[in-house]
Amino acid sequence: MSSTPNVGEHVIVKRADFEQLLDALNARNYQIVGPTVQEKAIVYDEITSVNDLPIGWTDEQDKGRYRLKRRADEALFGYVISPQSWKKFLHPASLRLWQAEQTDDGFHITETAPTAPQYAFIGVRACELNAILIQDRVFMHDTYVDPNYQSRRTEAFIMAVNCGQAGNTCFCSSMNAGPKVSAGFDLALTEIIEPDRHEFVVEIGTELGAEVMGEVAYQTASQAVQEQAEQIVTEVASQMGRLLDTTDIKALMYRNFEHPEWENIGNRCLTCANCTMVCPTCFCTTVEDVTDLTGQQAERHRYWDSCFNMEFSYIHGGSVRSSNKARYRQWMTHKLATWVDQFGTLGCVGCGRCITWCPVGIDITEEVATIRKTDSALLTRLREK
Repeated sequence: MSSTPNVGEHVIVKRADFEQLLDALNARNYQIVGPTVQEKAIVYDEITSVNDLPIGWTDEQDKGRYRLKRRADEALFGYVISPQSWKKFLHPASLRLWQAEQTDDGFHITETAPTAPQYAFIGVRACELNAILIQDRVFMHDTYVDPNYQSRRTEAFIMAVNCGQAGNTCFCSSMNAGPKVSAGFDLALTEIIEPDRHEFVVEIGTELGAEVMGEVAYQTASQAVQEQAEQIVTEVASQMGRLLDTTDIKALMYRNFEHPEWENIGNRCLTCANCTMVCPTCFCTTVEDVTDLTGQQAERHRYWDSCFNMEFSYIHGGSVRSSNKARYRQWMTHKLATWVDQFGTLGCVGCGRCITWCPVGIDITEEVATIRKTDSALLTRLREK
């Protein structure tokens, strides 16, 4: 066995020894979740060995388009980003909250205990890790704590991976959310592939990460190797497929609440809710109560919901946001403005999923740019008043 490295230290793990990382996590009874190929996409699911990873696969993404294709090498993390996000495990799409049974002295409610597997997440990108930290703020670091989220999140082991390439819909650098992970990880990997070399530069983020690495064959990374890993990430930052100017963006959104572009978007938007389902920070839910045919038993379930659904804003008399225009404006303004008022940060990490998985190719970066083009004229008129 290797000695235990220090937090903050950088080490090298050879590709041939990568399986030892998974073995060390298995020995600690983690349920290991990572990228794997299913149904012509890279998804996050339980994995048992390195062979389950998307070896030699990458993805092509653009507006309303996602395709897998083979790489010319055997990279383990050579893809850009999965259609899914890690909220699938931390904030599940369906959850039973309680069940009740009628007895002679009334209904007795039994709450569902907030239990979950001890997860180890493999291959978390910088934008996704930032999204997890944003949901931490929503579910754990405020007046009210979601015990189900907390039970899943608190014990999770995070093995992050710095991006080795950018996708055509990526704009994480615009949001200061990537492509390099900076906090919140136990281990952070940078994959280096050359004709006669395949290895990972690993940054130790926590004491737990150091303990795990102590059970893996590694060698200390030289300064030259660390600089090479940094250069890979620097090049990715310059390859972003999209840019989003966030200058004064909260005020920009508020000033342009009646901008004509909202009508143009509404005419295109299908309100299918794809963007909210794939978004790693969206957290809206609804609840549903069900009973059996006898009326003796009842259950309450929580499901993901979306502000694009008509029923989401329904109150007595109808829906507050009945038009496509209003619902898209609500979503985008929340991400880039009201989220800041609620939680002190933007609600977008620049992963680009909402662009890739929009059936009609609506692009949030293009919409912000369109609004910003005419904003200077609006500011001039406001000053004249």
